[in-house]
Parts: sequence; structure tokens; C-alpha cells
Amino acid sequence: MASSSSRETRAHLILLTILITSILYTLQKTTLLQTLTIGHAEVTIKRSAPDLPLRFASNGAFKILQVADMHFGNGDLTRCKDVAASEFEFCSDLNTTRFVRRLIEVENPDFVAFTGDNIFGASSADAAESLVRAFKPVMESKIPWAAVLGNHDQESTMNRRELMHFISLMDYSVSQINPSSDSLSNAGSDNVIKNIDGFGNYNLRVYGAPGSDLANTSILNLFFLDSGDRATVGGIRTYDWIKESQLHWLRSITTDGSQANERGIDPDPALTFFHIPVLEVRDLWFKEFVGQFQEGVACSIVNSGVLDTLVSRGDVKAVFMGHDHNNDFCGQISGIWFCYGGGSGYHGYGKAGWQRRARVIVAELEKGKRAWMRVQRIKTWKRIDDEKLSKFDEQILWHHSS
Repeated sequence: MASSSSRETRAHLILLTILITSILYTLQKTTLLQTLTIGHAEVTIKRSAPDLPLRFASNGAFKILQVADMHFGNGDLTRCKDVAASEFEFCSDLNTTRFVRRLIEVENPDFVAFTGDNIFGASSADAAESLVRAFKPVMESKIPWAAVLGNHDQESTMNRRELMHFISLMDYSVSQINPSSDSLSNAGSDNVIKNIDGFGNYNLRVYGAPGSDLANTSILNLFFLDSGDRATVGGIRTYDWIKESQLHWLRSITTDGSQANERGIDPDPALTFFHIPVLEVRDLWFKEFVGQFQEGVACSIVNSGVLDTLVSRGDVKAVFMGHDHNNDFCGQISGIWFCYGGGSGYHGYGKAGWQRRARVIVAELEKGKRAWMRVQRIKTWKRIDDEKLSKFDEQILWHHSS
């Protein structure tokens, strides 16, 4: 009898286990996934890159792919703008997807920076679904990436706060809604700073190469700023601008580089990313620049002191922008390079016969006797969406002064 009772108990336990497993499986496939389904896109728990924090590779380089103005809409239903008549019939958002995917395959970047107008809100039926489709190539690559907003992203079904919140939760994204208090120093809490304009202001630190003495030291900073969308000043409609609260945060960030600058030492470099150019970029028409200056600089009529703030830090070597799709030039103002990414998206305006393009930025370390040291050089080039993904306009933006 005892043996029979034991067998019955075992059988009941097996049946109970099967029942619980079935219930959990059903919940997972119905309730959970339904709540995490957006449009027709199934969204899972965020995946993070395995090699975070950001750091230089073992070859002593940190490569960034800048993708500007994808203007993604509804995928294959969204037609291209400003392409040759022979290309129009079969051209859609999927051309943008293929271009970004090819760029990632050829360049194999360590990091991808999207500098706004990632989706074109007016053509997007569902902002979340468009974002998932737009960022699909970089998420599939499992490369860390970050984004700021442009002036068109919020024109669909999400406001700017919701957009940045969603982007921050996407696979392999290291984007932030706004800075946490630990961005002001190398230690602190994770509380988000609330008294700051915009959404998408944050600092990402890039650490030294693995195995080097600087493997646990930040030697390159990436500043991201929200340049807003539209504004009205004195009854005049204009583009938005980076506000004083954002500049105050930027001035408050303490890095090894800014401290070195106070001691009169050449600081570790920083790079800055935002969408709408600042007013001073217009002056580059009268100066030397590398690349094409094919349309007027569309910016705010308000000069909020962005350039002065960047110069005062002493560590910002270059700024990377979007917004004006037919400009892809780099020019230097007050010792800082201002570089356009050039339009990458086929649903954004452009010029027929002038290929969509993207920018690559590479920071390279100095080779010491035994290991990699600090950043020695920053260079850039562009690639266009032709058969060979042609590379051109390679230039050095900054070189460490010995």
C-alpha cells in the first residue's frame, strides 16, 4: 500500500508540474506578449550589449557611425523623395534599411549615433512601430547605439518624452531620457536631473582599451543634447535651440579631461551630438570647409551661447549634426569642428543624383611601450550609398599635441 501511495503522490506531482508549466507557457504566449506587442512588432525585454561599458577596442580604436535624418515612415509603403525617376517606383523606407545595414557590415563600428529625425512623424502611422523598424539594423547587429531627437520625430503618436523613453528601452540602446546625477562626476546616485529642458541630454563615457592601464578610466566623452523642434520668438516662427539649463548641465560635468584643462594640461577629448545646427555654422560659408555646402543652414534665430559653452570646456573637439540633408561638410569654428552627417534616409528630402550618405568618426589611441595610452587622433570620413559604398573626404579633426 505504501508503495502504491508513493506512486500516486509522484504521479500527482508530475501532473501538477505539467499543469503549472502549461499555465506559465500560456501566460507567456498570451497575456505577457500581448501587453508587449506594439502594432505588428513583437517587443521583448531589452537586450544589452555584452561588452558594456563603451570602450576602445583591442586595436586601439573606437569607431562611431553617425546616421542622420533617416526620416523613416511606414516601411515598404513609404515612398522615397528626390530620387531619379527610374528609381522611384521600387524605392521606399526599405532602401534606408538596406543602406544602414550595409554601413554596419562594411564599417563594423563600435557604436552608432543617430542624430535626429529618426522617423518622419507626419508619415508614421505609429511612432513606436516606425522606431522599431528604423533601428532594426543596428539592433540586429547587437552594437551599442544611442540617439537624439530631431524636429520631426514627435509629429506622430508619441511626444518627445515618450519617444526618448521608448528609445532608451530598445535592444542595445544606451540612450538616456535625461542625465542622471552621476554624469556630473565619476560617482553618485542614479537620480535623473529634472530641471533641464528637452529629452535626450546625456553623457556617455568611453573607457580605455582592455588590458591597458586606462581600461577602467574614461578617456573620451560623448555629449548628447536635445536641440528641440520648433519655437516662436517675438511672433516669429523659428527652429528651437539648446537652452541655458542644458548648457548649465554641460558646464557642470566634471571629467578627467576638464580637470586637466584647469591644470593647463591638454584634456581628454569629447565629441558632441545634436540635430539642429547652431547659428555660427552659417559663417562657415565664408571659411574653408571639407565637403558640400549646398543649402542654407536652417537654425534658430536665437543664439543661446552653445559655442561659447563648448569652447569654455576645453575638451570638445567636434560637433556632429543633422537637419540640413544636402550639407555634408566639416568646418572649424573657434577651434571646434562642426560636421554634418548628410541625409541617410530615402524618405527625407535630398537631391536626385546626390546619393544618401553617412559619416564615420574614429578616435585612435597612442601606442605606448607596453599598452595603449590616451587618445592621440580623431579622424572622419563619409560613405555614400552607391554600389561600392564609396569612402571619401577623409580628414583629421584633432591630433594630440605632444
